[in-house]
Amino acid sequence: MALLKVSSRSNPHAVAGAFAGVVRERGTAEVCVIGAGALNQAIKAIAIARTFLAGQGIDLVCVPSFCDVDIEGARRTGIRLIVERRDVAEQAPATDDVDIEVRLDDVAVSRPAAPADEADPST
Repeated sequence: MALLKVSSRSNPHAVAGAFAGVVRERGTAEVCVIGAGALNQAIKAIAIARTFLAGQGIDLVCVPSFCDVDIEGARRTGIRLIVERRDVAEQAPATDDVDIEVRLDDVAVSRPAAPADEADPST
């Protein structure tokens, strides 16, 4: 798995090109980021890479987790993003294509009684 480095100063379009190339070639890429700025750039890069690959029938799946990184002897916790290839044909059906049936036969709905001054005058 290719490990990419992203900082808060990274150009998201350049990182997107790297993600697209690695995922197209190897099927998966990984990045471990430290800090909100770096995470922001990485997420933007993944979103841009999806548009780069969409015309080729490739979508991306991102799986986040935590990682420990040693920086100059100090241990820091970061966010690991594993970016994997998913061919468009493998995607789950759109929600428009799924039938959902909800049955409320055994559910009782109760409301509190209205105060006497708000009672229905027709009763």
